[in-house]
Amino acid sequence: MIRGDLSDRLIHLTSSGSVSTGAVAQVIEDRAAITRFLSIVRSQRLIAGNRNIRGGYKCVCFSEAPIAVLAQMTADRNSRYAPLGVMVDKRWLFSHGGRPVIYQPESEYETLPESLRYRHVRYDPERSIDFTWEREWRLHADQLVLDPAATTLVVPSRALVDHFKEEHLQSQKQKAFDYGEDTAFVLESFPWHFLVLEDLGVEVDFG
Repeated sequence: MIRGDLSDRLIHLTSSGSVSTGAVAQVIEDRAAITRFLSIVRSQRLIAGNRNIRGGYKCVCFSEAPIAVLAQMTADRNSRYAPLGVMVDKRWLFSHGGRPVIYQPESEYETLPESLRYRHVRYDPERSIDFTWEREWRLHADQLVLDPAATTLVVPSRALVDHFKEEHLQSQKQKAFDYGEDTAFVLESFPWHFLVLEDLGVEVDFG
């Protein structure tokens, strides 16, 4: 079934950090967000966290909202997300244990078996507590090792794509210098592919 409001891809967005003034440029130029994203790419893994998860369960979190919606969200001046992320196939994450969260009142948390409580997200529309638009998925694990062949990096501009490719080229040149005649056995092709937000018409002033 074709559903324009859903996606067969899941995306993990990097948090933008503190947004005290509401200025878009400050969100995007957040050095901490960029550092976190570079760490994800270089280590090829997502480290779990337990922020805002009742029970303190460590999870790696994703959203199944369509990419166009998420792209617009990262450009919002009040967004808690930076325009940097990791996108994977929904079936791939499901095979690794990822599951959609359960939106429900706090009073229903205790009714869940312990094995499912990591999926609880508070939903209370009468108090304007509604995060259902995030369509969140969680993987209950300490980390998720990324397979570059099954992963798309979401970046704001072609300039950042060029940065990653240049960094990879320089690392391969260093290998060639270090290994000499054995270079052919250690050189690696560029492993990543990208989705660029500016290609979707989302204007992001990446500093």
